[in-house]
Amino acid sequence: MSNVSGFCPGRLARIPRFLESQVAAGALPGALTLIWRGGGLAHQSLVGRIDLERDLPMREDAIFRLYSMTKPVTAVALLMLLEEGRIALDDAVSKFIPGFAGLKLADGSRPHRAMTVLDLLRHTAGLTYGFHNRTPVDAAYRAQKIAEMDTAGGLGAMIGQLEKLPLEYSPGEAWIYSVATDVLGYLVQLVSGRSCADFVREKILAPLKMADTDFLVPEEKRDRFAACYAVEDGKLDLFDDPAGSNFLKAPALESGGGGLVGTAADYLRFCRMLLGKGELEGVRLLSPKTVALMIANHLPGGKEIVDLAPVGNMFNESGYRGMGFGLGVSVTIDPVRLGIPGTAGEFAWGGMASTAFFVDPKEDIAVVFMTQVITDSGQRLRLRRDLRTLIYSAMSQSHA
Repeated sequence: MSNVSGFCPGRLARIPRFLESQVAAGALPGALTLIWRGGGLAHQSLVGRIDLERDLPMREDAIFRLYSMTKPVTAVALLMLLEEGRIALDDAVSKFIPGFAGLKLADGSRPHRAMTVLDLLRHTAGLTYGFHNRTPVDAAYRAQKIAEMDTAGGLGAMIGQLEKLPLEYSPGEAWIYSVATDVLGYLVQLVSGRSCADFVREKILAPLKMADTDFLVPEEKRDRFAACYAVEDGKLDLFDDPAGSNFLKAPALESGGGGLVGTAADYLRFCRMLLGKGELEGVRLLSPKTVALMIANHLPGGKEIVDLAPVGNMFNESGYRGMGFGLGVSVTIDPVRLGIPGTAGEFAWGGMASTAFFVDPKEDIAVVFMTQVITDSGQRLRLRRDLRTLIYSAMSQSHA
């Protein structure tokens, strides 16, 4: 592990100390942090446990539920098809899913314009998630269990459900985190002629040698599968026991929005591919121009998420102020407005179990953080804010 990566080793040591304090306080079961810079691993730290009940220590090859860190992988799959000329950002989604041509708003009126592939990628499609708990449309998603792993009929059945539900808003007029990436997965399936999961396995995971990432945990790897917890009344309660998890078998619905499990080392390879402008160790998935397009802010008028997210919709994996959104990833527009050290052009996302990654192309940094605890989005954002601050404050050299 190199100390010539532009970091101060003494300051990097603050990261495990901070995380150990979180474990001691009962806020995290354990954590694994990887920092890549300058062509090598600049930092790795393991704290706590992957399973509190079984008293199993954190391990380098632990397998975690990635949840929404699946979304950037699905976005890359779609962009690979875009590069082949088989789909375009300004295509209407109804070109591929005819039933979407008839979608209406809750009051029965027509949306102001058609939903596009770009809308799906940047979460301006008019769709939602049931867990937002804001509107009758959210409630309908909850009632019909939209995009859940055990949906009989898989992605096709989910699309059939969505065709009968109203849009939350006209496409392009708001930013609401949603099942849009699951719809993207269905588009990958339709355009490629194979399931989204098979496309991801064959075109992304295998070429990048992400051997421990998949839509299920095979039997021979179950001893590495971390337990997942939820914070209830200030303490960690077991949410998903690895011995009986739904991730132990192939899901009915292979979710492009949240279905992957994998290791920190595997996800770092995905981040390194993006840091390498679409290429890793001689394997090219995307061109540099496509990656540049992916990590640009695509929100209408160059706006920030805060400008388009409705009041009261406080769920997000990145924060609002100073942040834009690209094609499957959040993008830092202004670190000053964000209020923490960072770099304009840095891109990131996270998952429901508090996992997170960020890539800073200007500073040549990729960071992967893994844990397994479901808590409110405010606590997740604070944890990611503190980690970013610790990492950037450990730098001894800046390239930006």
